[in-house]
Amino acid sequence: MFYHKKPLQYYKRPEKPDAVYAKKIQELIGGTFGEMTVMMQYLFQGWNCRGPAKYRDMLLDVGTEEIGHIEMLATMIAHLLDKAPVSMQEEGFKDAVVGAVMGGNSPRDAISASMNPQHAIVSGLGALPSDSVGYPWNGRYIVASGNLLADFRSNLHAESQGRLQAVRMYEMSDDAGVKDTLSFMIARDTMHQNLWLAAIEDLESSGMETTPVPSSFPQELEKSEFAYQFWNHSEGTESSEGRWAKGKSMDGKGEFEYVANPQPLGPEPVPPPPEPRLHGTGMV
Repeated sequence: MFYHKKPLQYYKRPEKPDAVYAKKIQELIGGTFGEMTVMMQYLFQGWNCRGPAKYRDMLLDVGTEEIGHIEMLATMIAHLLDKAPVSMQEEGFKDAVVGAVMGGNSPRDAISASMNPQHAIVSGLGALPSDSVGYPWNGRYIVASGNLLADFRSNLHAESQGRLQAVRMYEMSDDAGVKDTLSFMIARDTMHQNLWLAAIEDLESSGMETTPVPSSFPQELEKSEFAYQFWNHSEGTESSEGRWAKGKSMDGKGEFEYVANPQPLGPEPVPPPPEPRLHGTGMV
């Protein structure tokens, strides 16, 4: 059961409307690494979790928090669009396009710097489940594999990219209210990065899952002679200087080996003839 409380987790109102910045904020809601993605990712991981109850509970805690973050950003967009003079936006857009054409600049740049017309046409000056260029949020963004170590690593990646984008948005604004709210959200992203690192450590120390994922697959079934080789597949040998090229492997089960000139291990492919009923083109 979900229970909604009316007060926001945190919020400072923007000082002034800014329809163009509202368009940019959409990325933090419906972008690949936006709050909709992490919300759905953590909730589905939690709902699908068959491991110890502490992991399921934690995933649902964080996923539910992310619902609140979406509400915070939606509220911010509403205030950024509040009293935004749509007619002036339209006139400014026209002038920008004319200026771009007359001045030799790209009209596309002027369009990208204008108000999102869907904020006026579709949502009535409200937030949308889409990114900053209007692409709808997609369920394929989320990862919920059933393997907690694989999922926790994906979560760390999502929070890292999400915090990076929030920081960039912070730097793009001079509105004290916007920066204050984003500062809170950036701090929560800091916590969540640390959370997933701690969850990875907790899971691995329990012995339930270790590197390589999935650890339940018998490694004797893989061609172990290739398991810890780094293959140099580009010009130059600078990659040989990295931690991945020498010493004990990170899982502690092998030694890294640098292969400077890897050779093909298979034959040249000979495709089978085409299926006649599919009318493909084959060899004469």
